[in-house]
Amino acid sequence: MASQEDHVLHRDDEEARDVYALDESLRGQLKQLVAAGDDAAIDALMEPLHPADIADLLEQVSDHERAAWLALWSRGIDGEVLSELDWGLREEVIGLLPQNVLADAVRELDSDDVVDLVEDLEDDQIEAILDALEPSDRVAVEQALAYPEESAGRLMQREVVHAPEHWTVGAMIDYLRTRKQELPEQFYHIILTDPRLKPTGYVTLGRLLSSPRATRLIDVTEDSFRTIPATQHEDDVAYAFNQYHLISAPVVDEDGRLVGVITIDDAMIVLDEGAQEDLLKLAGVGEESSLSDRVIETTKQRFPWLFVNLITAILASLVIAQFEAAIAQIVALAVLMPIVASMGGNAGTQSLTVAVRAIATRDLTRSNLMRVVLREGAVGLINGLVFAAVMGFVGLIWFGSLALGGVIAAAMVINLLVAGLAGILIPVLLDRLNIDPALASGAFVTTVTDVVGFLAFLGLAVVFLL
Repeated sequence: MASQEDHVLHRDDEEARDVYALDESLRGQLKQLVAAGDDAAIDALMEPLHPADIADLLEQVSDHERAAWLALWSRGIDGEVLSELDWGLREEVIGLLPQNVLADAVRELDSDDVVDLVEDLEDDQIEAILDALEPSDRVAVEQALAYPEESAGRLMQREVVHAPEHWTVGAMIDYLRTRKQELPEQFYHIILTDPRLKPTGYVTLGRLLSSPRATRLIDVTEDSFRTIPATQHEDDVAYAFNQYHLISAPVVDEDGRLVGVITIDDAMIVLDEGAQEDLLKLAGVGEESSLSDRVIETTKQRFPWLFVNLITAILASLVIAQFEAAIAQIVALAVLMPIVASMGGNAGTQSLTVAVRAIATRDLTRSNLMRVVLREGAVGLINGLVFAAVMGFVGLIWFGSLALGGVIAAAMVINLLVAGLAGILIPVLLDRLNIDPALASGAFVTTVTDVVGFLAFLGLAVVFLL
């Protein structure tokens, strides 16, 4: 029964993924229509698709197909599609669009989306997009670009719905109805401000619509109200949204005055990008790696990490070189060395991954560091003892040597214990030194586990077997 249930759940998971997956036949249909030059049929094919799906399709086709497609269908591209594109491909697509099409596309976007669109482009492309905006929108975007990169000022949108704190629910509703053309396409809160334009609270649209007209707005504000400094790093902004379950938050300047608002969708993008960057860094492929990257770009991103791994491998080899005589006398040592190193490396990676993620989410602090270190050490010790028994038995059966089995068993305990401790302590130390633990921890942990593993195994072999 359990296996049947597992099968059903697995099938349901696959079907759920398929529901949101891009139809694989679309690329074939698009290729045929592009070859035929049928722009009307391309319009009909793209019409029902969400902008995110169109962006995925743009990323999946070849460079030649993409250029031919956009030449026929460039007027179908809107701002939402551009904002959904991978940043590495976005610049290329913008370069393929006629100036008037690009202008129409960016006019549809909120100020925060325009900032996200242009901040990684070349100066001439930025200027072309800014020229397409209304004067007031251009000023808003330029002011946002004046803030430091990866700050709340870059993340916020300038379109804000706010009201004096003394207003009533009825006055607010009447105001919204009369100014509907000036309102953002989507918003979640009415931000209350004092006479100096400093935020004092906010009211959800749900509370607004469910309260009597005579109710003062100040009496129905939310407890979750928090302001975000415009210069605050976007990682801290995303953490605040996640930690305090915010939907939106007002952004203030150095004087505490309202200058914009950040919404949950932007904060979640930052969290998602942060998680992806950590994963890519741990894998040593560069934090900005993408499927759309060219061969040279991908090679440049990966080469430094492979070079670092080469250096660490040389260090481990130097340790092995010190025991050449022992290895020459006991060939079994060369056979068993990779097992010790591999087990230590895998154990270290497990501990390292947990530590880097905990540091990123701020769950690992000074107050619980010692407890986590002791836990990882205990896990490493227990796993070491278990696998020591396994490898001791393997060594006895395989090579018929109780002493050799004991040596590899002891080395396994030492290496897995050290791996668990190194996996947690190295990222913490790097974080204290203001070095990104996701970027550098892998090489250090690998070096430690390899060196300690070889030293322990070969050193014990020299002492007890020779």
